[in-house]
Amino acid sequence: MTLICRSKRLNVRQFHLDDAPFIVELLNEASFIRYIADKKVRTEQDAIEYLRHGPLASYQAHGFGLNLVERREDGEPIGMCGVLKRDELAYPDLGYAFLSRYTGQGYATEAAEAVLEATLLASGLTTVQAVTLPDNQPSNHLLEKLGFRLQHPIMLYGHSNNLYEYIR
Repeated sequence: MTLICRSKRLNVRQFHLDDAPFIVELLNEASFIRYIADKKVRTEQDAIEYLRHGPLASYQAHGFGLNLVERREDGEPIGMCGVLKRDELAYPDLGYAFLSRYTGQGYATEAAEAVLEATLLASGLTTVQAVTLPDNQPSNHLLEKLGFRLQHPIMLYGHSNNLYEYIR
């Protein structure tokens, strides 16, 4: 297990293939499909492929990627958070998603703060971007709370998104 960082209530670690059942659950949450995308991950085998070609490949290529967020008290996986590099953006971007039963409890803010600090420190990055749908108010608010500044709308994957930027 590669621990990326920890906070008061959370551990953030790299994904491994054994996390496939959690990925199936998270990627099929209504909020994930609505605000991020339908990744069409329906089975554990689909999730293994998602992990291999997504987070695990990103760790190898860039040294960072999406990570599993779990509660320290019981090891319960509750979401994912990390920095990833998309060809469509000039800089790496912050991404996160949490199971709906864990939203509204400050976990996303806590994980994102810890991940930003750890990733910027480890990678030497000074600029990180983020994209959200304009109507995803909780996500827009979270980014502003973290110190991201709204830049302008951007078309990404056929949808207009808000482009945010964080400069250290």
